[in-house]
Amino acid sequence: MAVRYFAAAAEASGVESESVPVAALTLGALQDALLERYGEPMARVLRSGSFLVGGVVRRDRATALSGTVDVLPPFAGG
Repeated sequence: MAVRYFAAAAEASGVESESVPVAALTLGALQDALLERYGEPMARVLRSGSFLVGGVVRRDRATALSGTVDVLPPFAGG
């Protein structure tokens, strides 16, 4: 699974993009893989961040994945 990280998510992972092996191509499996790989720094991002899948923000762990997934930290502003 191709994953791109932005802002705090890139800081937590130490990279801007990578290929992440996941057992099943669901958002939940990807979240589990990221938590296993990066621990608490990524957990902080995932608690309040979001995922962009096919150009749409997704949070449901059952969401099927394909292509590239963007990991976005929470954004402030207005």
